[in-house]
Amino acid sequence: MGFRSLFNSGKGSSETDRKGVRWIPLERKEQLKGITGRSDEVLQVIFKNSLTCGVSGMVRRSFETNLSIPEGKADLHMLHIQHNRELSDEVSRAFEIRHESPQLLLIKNGKVVHHASHGQISFVDLTEWV
Repeated sequence: MGFRSLFNSGKGSSETDRKGVRWIPLERKEQLKGITGRSDEVLQVIFKNSLTCGVSGMVRRSFETNLSIPEGKADLHMLHIQHNRELSDEVSRAFEIRHESPQLLLIKNGKVVHHASHGQISFVDLTEWV
């Protein structure tokens, strides 16, 4: 692992973990309307991640390792709260879910159908909602 991967800011068009999970960076408020609209077609997942929290990193790796859904059945969005705290607050307001970090929101038909934080994220099985 080099410096670049160790200190990756998460910015860019997509972010891929070691297992090949493709995250869509959530960086703009305008994206929330698209996420809400697309949730009528496919499950939308928002992972609020803290780049400075060891628990957040461990939970993310555990979630990615245990992720087993067919491609195209969910859009995975990564929100790094250090880069986008205002957006993180807007996600909380829009979906009426109190902010936590790490936090996972599952959105279907414009509503949060499930959310989890901290260690509970590791036990979330997305196949229940796809």
